[in-house]
Amino acid sequence: MSSLTPISQSQPLFTKTQLRKPPSTPIMVFPNPNPAAKSSSVGGPSAVRAKMNTAVVVKATAAEAATPAKKRYPGEAKGFVEEMRFVAMKLHTRDQAKEGEKEAEGPPMAKWEPSVDGYLRFLVDSKLVFETLEGIVERPAFPEYAEFRNTGLERSENLAKDLEWFKEQGHTIPEPSSPGVTYSNYLQELSEKNPQAFICHFYNIYFAHTAGGRMIGKKVAEKILNKKELEFYKWNGDLTQLLQNSWTREEKNHCLEETEKSFKFSGDILRLILS
Repeated sequence: MSSLTPISQSQPLFTKTQLRKPPSTPIMVFPNPNPAAKSSSVGGPSAVRAKMNTAVVVKATAAEAATPAKKRYPGEAKGFVEEMRFVAMKLHTRDQAKEGEKEAEGPPMAKWEPSVDGYLRFLVDSKLVFETLEGIVERPAFPEYAEFRNTGLERSENLAKDLEWFKEQGHTIPEPSSPGVTYSNYLQELSEKNPQAFICHFYNIYFAHTAGGRMIGKKVAEKILNKKELEFYKWNGDLTQLLQNSWTREEKNHCLEETEKSFKFSGDILRLILS
């Protein structure tokens, strides 16, 4: 992964790329050097015009050939959210997603043996991460973060309800552990100096939860919670439109570079379920 250079706070987070139509090849009109000459004569005006038109066509074709074709990024035709999804899927195993390409490091999901204690550690660390995200957009280092308030996808309040339910069942709620604390600190630091990278994490966390996270929650509930659906997996809202057509190509690439880090941090928290 290439190194990441912090973006100056003076650089706008959301910018529009201006598309300009390339100038057409100029067609030069030359006066007839010999008005009295017959158009049918060899080398006359008709022949001269034919040669000139051929030269113009050759010139235009050469110019087009010299212009490199615009690089198309996987998923770009469907929008930037699809680009992010494409990168994220490449970091999954085939067990996690049919488009996954990585080798599995542990047992397949179907053979997971979650424990209540491990699941509680996962929920507590997840709550810390979501509280961090919500706090950052409520007290933004960059004003553009305010666009991500009140999306309907906020999770900390729902997680608080779930943890209270576990407490009522007689379970002890643990303190946040290293994976959650580490990711929370990283997000806070990133949000203050690198907005494109932070928004990449912001989106990937919610994307993972609303996609694979929902499936994992269902599997765990079937194994240890008598199929109880937690509040963590109930929501309304659509974050995807906030990221469509908002950044320059350079800013999008910078965001995509952070996807692997986001996947790793989230994966460390997810593995707590099996602890």
